[in-house]
Amino acid sequence: MSSNTHYVAPLEETPLVGVDTVKVSEERSNLWLDAWRDLRGRPLFWISAAVILLVVAVALFPNLFTSVPPNHDCHLADSNAGPAPGHPLGFTKQGCDIYSRIIHGTSTSLAVGFIVIALTTVLGLLFGAFSGFYGGWIDSVLSRVGDIFFSIPYILAAVVIMTVLAEYRSVWSISLAIGIFAWPSTARVLRAEIFRVKNADFVMASTALGLSRFKILLKHVLPNSIAPVIVITTISLAAAIVAEASLSFLGVGLGGDIMSWGNDINQAQSDLRIAPQTLILPSIALSVTVFAFISLGEVARDALDPKARALR
Repeated sequence: MSSNTHYVAPLEETPLVGVDTVKVSEERSNLWLDAWRDLRGRPLFWISAAVILLVVAVALFPNLFTSVPPNHDCHLADSNAGPAPGHPLGFTKQGCDIYSRIIHGTSTSLAVGFIVIALTTVLGLLFGAFSGFYGGWIDSVLSRVGDIFFSIPYILAAVVIMTVLAEYRSVWSISLAIGIFAWPSTARVLRAEIFRVKNADFVMASTALGLSRFKILLKHVLPNSIAPVIVITTISLAAAIVAEASLSFLGVGLGGDIMSWGNDINQAQSDLRIAPQTLILPSIALSVTVFAFISLGEVARDALDPKARALR
């Protein structure tokens, strides 16, 4: 009977550095931690975040940035005048301080943006989550409702609504006019993401453990599908601010003494040749704010996409 000789190398010659070695010191990693590590190394993120924080601070505490009343200290003798002591940006056609109006108009523009986003996010989550997760006739009905709203340009719909409600123009009315027709894009993005996530192994495991479908949706599917919604919400906030300015520029937005950048641009368009600062300066404030939100949404989208991170 033959015997086989086995050779075993000494332990000191073969240290345990193979694939089975557990690296206890490794950093924890998940989608959100990886996204944060990517974001904090990108200058555009810090620039956008700083601009947004400044804009939010101006909107919440305008009196910290100016003590000049935007509407009650206007003198026709200063009509379209240039900068003066205490008035660094000059005056409007009515003799009001441009800087003060820009500062106080920030809160209106941001308020419209956040109200619109709150409405579109709630409607988008409801329609997108139930449509994508339950499927069947629920998906058919909710998708057709979304298609109907998606086929109507929300700017055109808002123009019609604000024209009908000309006597009730306010921040709430213009926000509802925009938000009611702007939610289908959020619902579509969430629906597509839920279609991808609901077939994952952890969803099957939750089903095997006896969790109800609604609990699975809330605890597992929705949290793992929310990343694209955060990105589109940030970009949609910029679109909502532009929509409010566009409606006010067209004369169907906020009226009366309500200060907004769109109103100031609308009132200054006739004086573009003789006093361009009355139009250009509110436009710059609008453009910088919109650029900051769009840039934040773009870098967040790249950070939350592992494929995009790998390509950089």
